[in-house]
Amino acid sequence: MQWDQDQLKAKLAGLELEHRDLDDVINNLLAQGDFDQIKMGRLKKRKLALKDQITSLRGRLIPDIIA
Repeated sequence: MQWDQDQLKAKLAGLELEHRDLDDVINNLLAQGDFDQIKMGRLKKRKLALKDQITSLRGRLIPDIIA
């Protein structure tokens, strides 16, 4: 499936929002001090996966420049 620029931008915005939300959740759990290490690991792994997807989409939105 080929996505157009608007669809890519919308998907990117959604992923960035989810990434920020996860960051807030992780920071809140850390501030509480007593948290489930397994849950924290899963949240951090999901956040990293989102970052990879965001980087990939940004790369698709920026046109290749021939040097």
